[in-house]
Amino acid sequence: MARVSGKVAIVTGAALGIGKATALLLAREGAKVAVADLKADEGHAVVAEIEAAGGEALFVPLDVSREEDWTRAIAAVLARFGRLDIAVNNAGIAYAGTVESTSLDDWRRVQSINLDGVFLGTKAAVAAMKDHGGSIINLSSIEGLIGDPTLAAYNASKGGVRLFTKSAALHCARSGYRVRVNSVHPGYIWTPMVQGLTGESPDQAAARKRLEALHPVGHLGEADDIAYGILYLASDESKFMTGSELVIDGGYTAQ
Repeated sequence: MARVSGKVAIVTGAALGIGKATALLLAREGAKVAVADLKADEGHAVVAEIEAAGGEALFVPLDVSREEDWTRAIAAVLARFGRLDIAVNNAGIAYAGTVESTSLDDWRRVQSINLDGVFLGTKAAVAAMKDHGGSIINLSSIEGLIGDPTLAAYNASKGGVRLFTKSAALHCARSGYRVRVNSVHPGYIWTPMVQGLTGESPDQAAARKRLEALHPVGHLGEADDIAYGILYLASDESKFMTGSELVIDGGYTAQ
Protein backbone atom coordinates (compact mmCIF):
# COMPACT_ATOMS: atom_id res chain seq x y z
CA MET A 1 0.00 0.00 0.00
CA ALA A 2 3.00 2.36 -0.16
CA ARG A 3 4.76 1.65 -3.45
CA VAL A 4 4.89 5.35 -4.36
CA SER A 5 4.59 6.82 -0.88
CA GLY A 6 5.80 10.41 -0.65
CA LYS A 7 5.79 10.94 -4.41
CA VAL A 8 3.80 13.53 -6.35
CA ALA A 9 2.17 12.56 -9.65
CA ILE A 10 0.31 14.24 -12.48
CA VAL A 11 -1.92 12.06 -14.66
CA THR A 12 -3.42 13.46 -17.86
CA GLY A 13 -6.77 12.28 -19.14
CA ALA A 14 -7.43 11.28 -15.54
CA ALA A 15 -11.19 11.87 -15.50
CA LEU A 16 -12.08 8.57 -17.17
CA GLY A 17 -10.75 5.18 -18.25
CA ILE A 18 -7.09 4.27 -17.83
CA GLY A 19 -6.23 7.73 -16.52
CA LYS A 20 -8.82 7.54 -13.76
CA ALA A 21 -7.77 4.02 -12.76
CA THR A 22 -4.15 5.17 -12.66
CA ALA A 23 -4.87 8.25 -10.55
CA LEU A 24 -6.85 6.18 -8.05
CA LEU A 25 -4.20 3.45 -7.85
CA LEU A 26 -1.29 5.86 -7.42
CA ALA A 27 -3.21 7.58 -4.63
CA ARG A 28 -3.96 4.26 -2.92
CA GLU A 29 -0.24 3.49 -3.07
CA GLY A 30 0.69 6.73 -1.31
CA ALA A 31 1.16 9.36 -4.02
CA LYS A 32 -0.29 12.84 -4.03
CA VAL A 33 -2.04 13.14 -7.38
CA ALA A 34 -2.84 15.98 -9.76
CA VAL A 35 -5.87 14.88 -11.79
CA ALA A 36 -5.46 16.66 -15.15
CA ASP A 37 -8.25 16.78 -17.72
CA LEU A 38 -10.63 19.02 -19.64
CA LYS A 39 -13.63 17.24 -18.11
CA ALA A 40 -13.98 19.29 -14.93
CA ASP A 41 -16.98 17.55 -13.35
CA GLU A 42 -15.55 14.07 -13.83
CA GLY A 43 -12.09 15.23 -12.77
CA HIS A 44 -13.36 16.78 -9.55
CA ALA A 45 -15.23 13.53 -8.88
CA VAL A 46 -11.96 11.59 -9.08
CA VAL A 47 -10.36 14.06 -6.66
CA ALA A 48 -13.29 13.62 -4.29
CA GLU A 49 -12.93 9.83 -4.46
CA ILE A 50 -9.23 10.06 -3.63
CA GLU A 51 -9.83 12.43 -0.76
CA ALA A 52 -12.68 10.30 0.60
CA ALA A 53 -10.19 7.44 0.88
CA GLY A 54 -7.75 9.63 2.81
CA GLY A 55 -5.49 10.67 -0.05
CA GLU A 56 -4.42 14.06 -1.35
CA ALA A 57 -5.39 15.24 -4.81
CA LEU A 58 -5.81 18.33 -6.95
CA PHE A 59 -7.83 18.89 -10.12
CA VAL A 60 -5.89 20.68 -12.86
CA PRO A 61 -7.66 21.82 -16.05
CA LEU A 62 -5.41 20.86 -18.95
CA ASP A 63 -5.53 20.83 -22.74
CA VAL A 64 -2.43 18.74 -23.38
CA SER A 65 -1.94 20.22 -26.85
CA ARG A 66 -1.41 23.74 -25.46
CA GLU A 67 2.01 24.63 -24.04
CA GLU A 68 0.60 27.46 -21.92
CA ASP A 69 -1.78 24.99 -20.26
CA TRP A 70 1.16 22.81 -19.35
CA THR A 71 3.00 25.78 -17.84
CA ARG A 72 -0.02 26.57 -15.65
CA ALA A 73 -0.61 22.92 -14.72
CA ILE A 74 2.95 22.27 -13.56
CA ALA A 75 2.98 25.57 -11.66
CA ALA A 76 -0.23 24.52 -9.88
CA VAL A 77 1.26 21.14 -8.92
CA LEU A 78 4.44 22.72 -7.58
CA ALA A 79 2.50 25.38 -5.68
CA ARG A 80 0.32 22.75 -3.99
CA PHE A 81 2.72 19.86 -3.47
CA GLY A 82 6.20 21.40 -3.84
CA ARG A 83 7.62 18.88 -6.32
CA LEU A 84 6.84 16.47 -9.16
CA ASP A 85 8.08 12.87 -9.23
CA ILE A 86 5.74 11.05 -11.64
CA ALA A 87 4.18 12.18 -14.90
CA VAL A 88 1.73 9.93 -16.74
CA ASN A 89 1.03 11.22 -20.25
CA ASN A 90 -2.17 9.29 -20.82
CA ALA A 91 -4.54 11.73 -22.54
CA GLY A 92 -5.40 10.69 -26.07
CA ILE A 93 -8.13 10.31 -28.64
CA ALA A 94 -9.02 7.55 -31.09
CA TYR A 95 -9.81 8.14 -34.74
CA ALA A 96 -10.69 5.53 -37.34
CA GLY A 97 -9.65 6.29 -40.90
CA THR A 98 -7.42 4.96 -43.67
CA VAL A 99 -4.71 6.92 -45.44
CA GLU A 100 -7.31 7.79 -48.09
CA SER A 101 -10.25 8.67 -45.88
CA THR A 102 -8.40 10.70 -43.22
CA SER A 103 -8.52 14.45 -43.75
CA LEU A 104 -5.53 16.66 -43.00
CA ASP A 105 -7.55 18.40 -40.28
CA ASP A 106 -8.35 15.08 -38.58
CA TRP A 107 -4.72 13.95 -38.96
CA ARG A 108 -3.50 17.12 -37.26
CA ARG A 109 -6.12 16.87 -34.51
CA VAL A 110 -4.99 13.35 -33.61
CA GLN A 111 -1.31 14.29 -33.63
CA SER A 112 -1.91 17.45 -31.58
CA ILE A 113 -3.34 15.47 -28.67
CA ASN A 114 -1.71 12.05 -28.92
CA LEU A 115 1.80 13.13 -29.92
CA ASP A 116 2.19 16.87 -29.31
CA GLY A 117 0.58 16.39 -25.90
CA VAL A 118 3.11 13.71 -24.95
CA PHE A 119 5.99 15.86 -26.19
CA LEU A 120 4.81 18.89 -24.20
CA GLY A 121 4.08 16.80 -21.11
CA THR A 122 7.46 15.10 -21.21
CA LYS A 123 9.28 18.39 -21.76
CA ALA A 124 7.46 20.05 -18.86
CA ALA A 125 8.03 17.06 -16.57
CA VAL A 126 11.75 16.87 -17.34
CA ALA A 127 12.14 20.52 -16.38
CA ALA A 128 10.32 19.90 -13.08
CA MET A 129 12.18 16.67 -12.26
CA LYS A 130 15.74 17.01 -13.49
CA ASP A 131 17.15 18.34 -10.21
CA HIS A 132 15.88 15.39 -8.14
CA GLY A 133 14.87 12.62 -10.56
CA GLY A 134 11.56 11.06 -11.46
CA SER A 135 9.61 8.78 -13.75
CA ILE A 136 7.72 9.72 -16.91
CA ILE A 137 5.30 7.19 -18.37
CA ASN A 138 3.98 7.79 -21.88
CA LEU A 139 0.92 5.91 -23.10
CA SER A 140 1.48 4.48 -26.55
CA SER A 141 -0.51 1.45 -27.73
CA ILE A 142 -0.24 -1.86 -29.51
CA GLU A 143 -0.98 0.44 -32.46
CA GLY A 144 2.42 2.01 -31.85
CA LEU A 145 3.99 -1.41 -32.52
CA ILE A 146 1.92 -2.82 -35.40
CA GLY A 147 -0.08 -1.33 -38.22
CA ASP A 148 -3.83 -1.24 -38.80
CA PRO A 149 -5.18 -0.21 -42.21
CA THR A 150 -8.05 1.72 -40.64
CA LEU A 151 -6.03 3.65 -38.03
CA ALA A 152 -3.58 5.68 -40.11
CA ALA A 153 -3.43 8.81 -37.92
CA TYR A 154 -3.66 6.86 -34.67
CA ASN A 155 -0.86 4.49 -35.77
CA ALA A 156 1.34 7.47 -36.62
CA SER A 157 0.71 9.20 -33.31
CA LYS A 158 1.33 6.12 -31.16
CA GLY A 159 4.38 5.05 -33.17
CA GLY A 160 5.70 8.57 -32.63
CA VAL A 161 5.16 8.27 -28.88
CA ARG A 162 7.16 5.03 -28.85
CA LEU A 163 10.29 6.45 -30.49
CA PHE A 164 10.01 9.90 -28.91
CA THR A 165 10.02 8.17 -25.51
CA LYS A 166 13.31 6.45 -26.33
CA SER A 167 14.87 9.74 -27.44
CA ALA A 168 13.80 11.51 -24.26
CA ALA A 169 14.99 8.58 -22.12
CA LEU A 170 18.45 8.65 -23.68
CA HIS A 171 18.69 12.43 -23.32
CA CYS A 172 17.78 12.31 -19.64
CA ALA A 173 20.11 9.40 -18.90
CA ARG A 174 23.09 10.95 -20.67
CA SER A 175 22.42 14.30 -19.03
CA GLY A 176 22.60 12.71 -15.59
CA TYR A 177 19.07 13.79 -14.64
CA ARG A 178 17.95 10.50 -13.02
CA VAL A 179 14.70 10.91 -14.92
CA ARG A 180 13.42 7.68 -16.46
CA VAL A 181 11.09 7.70 -19.47
CA ASN A 182 9.18 4.59 -20.57
CA SER A 183 6.19 3.78 -22.75
CA VAL A 184 3.19 1.55 -22.09
CA HIS A 185 1.44 -0.31 -24.90
CA PRO A 186 -2.08 -1.49 -24.01
CA GLY A 187 -4.18 -3.83 -26.07
CA TYR A 188 -7.88 -3.08 -26.38
CA ILE A 189 -9.17 -1.97 -23.00
CA TRP A 190 -12.93 -1.54 -22.51
CA THR A 191 -12.88 2.20 -21.85
CA PRO A 192 -15.05 5.06 -23.18
CA MET A 193 -12.48 5.65 -25.94
CA VAL A 194 -12.64 2.07 -27.22
CA GLN A 195 -16.41 2.03 -26.84
CA GLY A 196 -16.45 5.08 -29.09
CA LEU A 197 -14.79 3.08 -31.85
CA THR A 198 -17.66 0.59 -31.81
CA GLY A 199 -20.37 3.22 -31.30
CA GLU A 200 -21.66 3.07 -34.87
CA SER A 201 -22.17 -0.67 -34.79
CA PRO A 202 -25.85 -1.63 -34.34
CA ASP A 203 -24.87 -4.73 -32.39
CA GLN A 204 -22.56 -3.65 -29.56
CA ALA A 205 -22.29 -7.16 -28.13
CA ALA A 206 -21.06 -8.50 -31.46
CA ALA A 207 -18.65 -5.59 -31.85
CA ARG A 208 -17.16 -6.34 -28.46
CA LYS A 209 -16.87 -10.04 -29.32
CA ARG A 210 -14.89 -9.13 -32.45
CA LEU A 211 -12.45 -7.10 -30.36
CA GLU A 212 -12.15 -9.88 -27.78
CA ALA A 213 -11.31 -12.38 -30.52
CA LEU A 214 -8.22 -10.35 -31.44
CA HIS A 215 -6.63 -11.23 -28.08
CA PRO A 216 -5.36 -14.79 -27.48
CA VAL A 217 -6.43 -14.65 -23.82
CA GLY A 218 -10.01 -14.39 -25.08
CA HIS A 219 -11.14 -11.18 -23.40
CA LEU A 220 -10.50 -7.45 -23.33
CA GLY A 221 -8.36 -5.80 -20.72
CA GLU A 222 -9.57 -3.63 -17.88
CA ALA A 223 -8.28 -0.18 -16.97
CA ASP A 224 -6.65 -1.54 -13.81
CA ASP A 225 -4.59 -3.97 -15.89
CA ILE A 226 -2.81 -0.98 -17.38
CA ALA A 227 -2.78 1.06 -14.17
CA TYR A 228 -0.79 -1.63 -12.38
CA GLY A 229 1.84 -1.55 -15.12
CA ILE A 230 2.02 2.23 -14.83
CA LEU A 231 2.37 1.91 -11.06
CA TYR A 232 5.37 -0.37 -11.53
CA LEU A 233 7.07 2.12 -13.85
CA ALA A 234 6.24 4.99 -11.47
CA SER A 235 7.76 3.20 -8.50
CA ASP A 236 11.41 2.65 -7.62
CA GLU A 237 10.89 -1.05 -8.37
CA SER A 238 11.61 -0.18 -12.03
CA LYS A 239 14.73 1.91 -11.34
CA PHE A 240 16.74 0.01 -13.99
CA MET A 241 14.17 0.65 -16.74
CA THR A 242 14.30 3.55 -19.15
CA GLY A 243 13.52 3.78 -22.84
CA SER A 244 11.61 0.52 -22.51
CA GLU A 245 8.25 -0.66 -23.84
CA LEU A 246 5.85 -2.31 -21.42
CA VAL A 247 3.34 -4.26 -23.52
CA ILE A 248 0.09 -5.25 -21.76
CA ASP A 249 -2.07 -6.67 -24.50
CA GLY A 250 -3.45 -10.14 -23.75
CA GLY A 251 -1.08 -11.66 -26.30
CA TYR A 252 -2.22 -9.44 -29.21
CA THR A 253 1.27 -8.64 -30.50
CA ALA A 254 2.64 -12.14 -29.83
CA GLN A 255 0.78 -13.48 -32.88
